Amino acid sequence: MERLRKALDFCIRHQTILGYSIVSLLTAASEHIFSSVVFKCPCNSGNMLYGSSFLLVPAFILLLLGYMVNARTWRLLTGSCSAEKRLQCSPRGTCARYSQVLVQVTARALVAPLTWIAVALLGANFYECAASGNSLIKDFFCKDEGPECQTQLLKMPCGEKLSAQISSERLSLHAQSQLIGWFLIASIMTVALISTCVSRCCSPVSHLQLKFWKIYSTKEQELFESKAKDHATKLAEINTNCFFEATDPAPFHTPSNEDWRKISFLYTFNPQEQYYSMIHKYVGTNRGNCSKFQEEGQDLNVLAFVDEAHTSISGL
Repeated sequence: MERLRKALDFCIRHQTILGYSIVSLLTAASEHIFSSVVFKCPCNSGNMLYGSSFLLVPAFILLLLGYMVNARTWRLLTGSCSAEKRLQCSPRGTCARYSQVLVQVTARALVAPLTWIAVALLGANFYECAASGNSLIKDFFCKDEGPECQTQLLKMPCGEKLSAQISSERLSLHAQSQLIGWFLIASIMTVALISTCVSRCCSPVSHLQLKFWKIYSTKEQELFESKAKDHATKLAEINTNCFFEATDPAPFHTPSNEDWRKISFLYTFNPQEQYYSMIHKYVGTNRGNCSKFQEEGQDLNVLAFVDEAHTSISGL
């Protein structure tokens, strides 16, 4: 039991990295299945369209799925087009906030599609097929060699001997694909490292306080979900009993629409009035009735975990 508890604690502490790793492994496995079982290059004038479709279309679908499964997307959109919300929010501030959150959501949604493209480039099947039908590649391989070379180039993905013959004095399409793949992986890792360093450098709190803050967010999420289930169960029991027994319900407090709206705002950090979440801010400002509740601070990337923890409650 002790080892199981330690394993669970490790998974909870590193759930973001583990989640990205699992997504990347599943994407790589899916790409391997597609390239070895489904993909068959036509080796004719349709090479460019066919190869590009297998390289880019699945990546685009994975990007859309990344947006759909990210809870912050729905927290950002839910109720944002209502008449009441449009009257209360300034267009400039709302646009800036939405743009910042959209960048964060997009960065997370890009994990799977970039993995697909990188693995596909290392495998080279999709690129070879698409590049063999590209006019620029034709000019590169068949310069001053006539139309016969261009016809052979289209058939190159279907024959290893033909590929070796055409690429004997030039960098082969297979090698080109792998070089681009490794360059893409190196670029992704570099951008990820730089963005992480910049995010941590811009942190408004120290390392240990940030660690405490993440623990608080996790515990608040767990307690909120537990309390929400208990509260919803009790309310459902009261209403069901009153329906079947034809009695009047006893007084039972439920947060109002306004209360739910207040704790659903996107979190912003204010160094003068420090709160660890929107619930914390709601409680600390007399249930959101104090003027301090309306004050907005900095919405920094390093504090994105505050909203992420809160949105994962609903599982949306």
